[in-house]
Amino acid sequence: MIRALSAALLAACLAVPALAQPDPANWAAVLDEARGQTVYWHAWGGDPKINAFVAWVGDLAQARHGVTLEQVKLASTSDAVSRVLAEQQAGQDAGGAVDLIWINGENFAAMQDKGLLFGPFAGQLPNWRLVDVAGKPAVVTDFTRPTDGYESPWALAQLVFEHDSAKVADPPASAQALLDWAAANPGRFTYPRPPDYLGATFLKQVLYAVTPDPAVLQQPVDDATYAAAVAPLWDYLDRLTPYLWRQGKAYPASEPALGQLLADGEITLSLAFNPGRASAAIAAGEVQDTVRTHVWQGGTIGNASFVAIPYNAAHAAGALVIANLLLDPEVQARAQDPAVLGFQTVLDVAALPPQDRARFDALALGPATLPPAELGPVLLEPDASWMVRIAQDWMRRFGVAR
Repeated sequence: MIRALSAALLAACLAVPALAQPDPANWAAVLDEARGQTVYWHAWGGDPKINAFVAWVGDLAQARHGVTLEQVKLASTSDAVSRVLAEQQAGQDAGGAVDLIWINGENFAAMQDKGLLFGPFAGQLPNWRLVDVAGKPAVVTDFTRPTDGYESPWALAQLVFEHDSAKVADPPASAQALLDWAAANPGRFTYPRPPDYLGATFLKQVLYAVTPDPAVLQQPVDDATYAAAVAPLWDYLDRLTPYLWRQGKAYPASEPALGQLLADGEITLSLAFNPGRASAAIAAGEVQDTVRTHVWQGGTIGNASFVAIPYNAAHAAGALVIANLLLDPEVQARAQDPAVLGFQTVLDVAALPPQDRARFDALALGPATLPPAELGPVLLEPDASWMVRIAQDWMRRFGVAR
């Protein structure tokens, strides 16, 4: 009797449908549901400044909306993706452990293809109306894939080059100029070892520069034409590598490691994927106050940082609140402050109300930060398939001791 009753109770529990996810179009209901929730934001944890910013956002979320934000610090975004995929395969379609992910293009595509994302939601966030969709197309395109509202942007990044102006009077502003400069100044430039994202971005930048028709990079790799398409890249790197730091026999592992080489004076020309990085480093006393930034003629690679919500998030309402809060002008202006992060805003600043526009106008960009108008055009990321192949080939050609 007891055994039969237990079986009946179990069957009844299994028959209960998964809780309905919140409707972002009903924002009042979202706010009500979110209050008291703890949102687990799985985000890269390798930068103390970013971690401190996330904690500040958490304080704001608690004060304004009664939402607690916990950062789950990741070494790789794929760790969070794997967790959600494992839950899907186990049939856990509600109550998932991941509420929000700081996601990149490759992982966004993988999650979308496997039905792992909640949405579309981005266009229904109250602060979406402030986003500069027309002027900053990267906010709705992630590595050539339309986001379709399944992820929301919160920062823009663009490749810049950094130089010590006390030692580099005329910084190179093109691929050919860099090659000529490196030949005249051997050992004074390098880039992180791919597949590190900054090292991979440098390869993309060069690929744009040496490809006769860069439009092909917006399409997936064609096996039949790939070798011919990337041959100019390998030719360029073959010529550049002997003039790199340590003759290209070693590479820094990451952007922070590259920045340390610049700070130590081992190199005088570097690069970063944050136009405000150098000013922030100067303010922190980490690099010489003579460091400045420059860009290449014709533009540099740029993209947006996005957040996405897994389809089975336990606290989707709270995650929506955080995604919307990240688009708040106060939050965006703080992120753009070089003393905090120096990230570029995703908002249309010129269209903001005067009191919000004043937040950005009051920012001191810092001695090394180029004004937004001087950053030049943003080159959209190539299709992700290009860098999968190129990173593998780079390792075979340059990633071993020679």
